[in-house]
Amino acid sequence: MENPTREEIGHILKQSKRIAVIGLSDNPARTSYMVSKAMQDQGYDIIPVNPTIESALGVKAVSSLQDIDGPVDIVNVFRRSEFLPEIAEEFDRFNSNVFWAQQGVVNEEAYRFLKERGYTVIMDRCIKVEQALTK
Repeated sequence: MENPTREEIGHILKQSKRIAVIGLSDNPARTSYMVSKAMQDQGYDIIPVNPTIESALGVKAVSSLQDIDGPVDIVNVFRRSEFLPEIAEEFDRFNSNVFWAQQGVVNEEAYRFLKERGYTVIMDRCIKVEQALTK
């Protein structure tokens, strides 16, 4: 598995505006909430994707990627590594090009599946840290 270079990641983040966050919690103490709030504070449009919550960060949550209207620049995943192959298949039926799995989240099967289909795949990196490093 190989991530894009830091320069390429910086370019992706500069070009992106809309981020769907799979597994976003409505609990301010959770990492997914803190990271997504920081990205929202930087001007990104955050879409919570979590069937178990009503809303997060002042935005109504959706149950799946298929429930989102319009394109999304990045799909950021806060789920355990074993869920990535299933999420990758859902992503493949969705309108986005960048699949981003948060720090500590890696799955070779999902990586290969997405790369074979021409997607940009980033795994085991924190989007908030990368955004801060590439400003």
